[in-house]
Parts: sequence; C-alpha cells; structure tokens
Amino acid sequence: MIPNPQSPILMTTTRKESFKSWWFRTLMNWYPMYFGTGGKVLFWSSDWREVHLRLRRNAWTYNFVGTIFGGSMFSASDPFYMLMLMQVLGGKFVVWDKSASIRFRRPGRSTLYMRYELTDELLESVRQEVAQNGQAERTFTLQWVDAAGIVHAEIERLCYVADKAHYEQKKGSGTASKTQSSRFQRKTND
Repeated sequence: MIPNPQSPILMTTTRKESFKSWWFRTLMNWYPMYFGTGGKVLFWSSDWREVHLRLRRNAWTYNFVGTIFGGSMFSASDPFYMLMLMQVLGGKFVVWDKSASIRFRRPGRSTLYMRYELTDELLESVRQEVAQNGQAERTFTLQWVDAAGIVHAEIERLCYVADKAHYEQKKGSGTASKTQSSRFQRKTND
C-alpha cells in the first residue's frame, strides 16, 4: 500500500493485498449496510491480519452540530475483527461479535482513520484457550484518529471464538454455526 501523505503513520504497512483480499475489500465497501456508515475500507492484507479504514465527514456522516456522527464512528468499525478471525482461524472455529462500546474523546471534524491487526501472539493465545476450554473471548481496543494521530474515539469490541463442535454442543443444535459456512472462510485441509 502506498502511504497517503494525509493519513497517519499508523496506516503504513509492509503487508500486501492479494486479488482475493482486494476483491473482498471492494465488495465490503459496496455492501449496502457498510456503505451506509460512510466508512471505507482502504486496505485488507492478503493474510487477512490487517485492515485499514477511513471515515470522512461528508453528507453520509455529518450530524446536526457539524461533526462526524458518533453512530457512523461506531458502525463503520464493525465487523472487521470478527471477519478477520473467521478467515485466519478457518472453518473449524465459530466467531461472533459479542459486544461493543464507544467512548468519544473529541469531535470528529476531519477525516478519521482506524487500523486493525491480528498478531501471531494473539492468534496463538486464542487457539490455546479454545483447545483447553472449547471457547475464548478477546477484547480489542480500537481508535479513530485524525491525520495527526489525535484520538477522537475509542471502541472496545468483544469477540467470541469457539471450536465448532464445542459451540454446536453448547447450543444443543448443529444448525447454529452453519451460517458461518464457506462463504467467508478459507477451506482447511486439516
């Protein structure tokens, strides 16, 4: 990704997009539920471990007092960690967003940016906890920042990850996780 001189330094990366991740990013940007938030996915790495977002103040996001609508900040940050975890962990896992909260730090009067990243350490700890307990939860803290790196909002998102067999047994039905089929998942050969 070529850095934009207007975007904060946190938006630079050494990772690359693949055709598949570019295509998914493009579809995500045109998906009506996401398009309506005013957010835009700028980058989605080929290994599905890094995502960059942008949220401009425009006709879709402008509120009564002339700043970016808080609901746009909140909704434009959803559901990326869930989708990333689904892709990286594969079809043997069930992943859900469980809860989220937002804390506004200062009004958004200019373009805001957000960066998501899944580290090897995080993924390994999730895999280990799921192997031991059948399920795990992780809280991710995200920040909407401006080009100078000033924080305008902080969002906490809680994701639930479970072994598919454990999840189906816990729910008492084999139908609940079928919604997370191959549509957003990589096929695993394990």
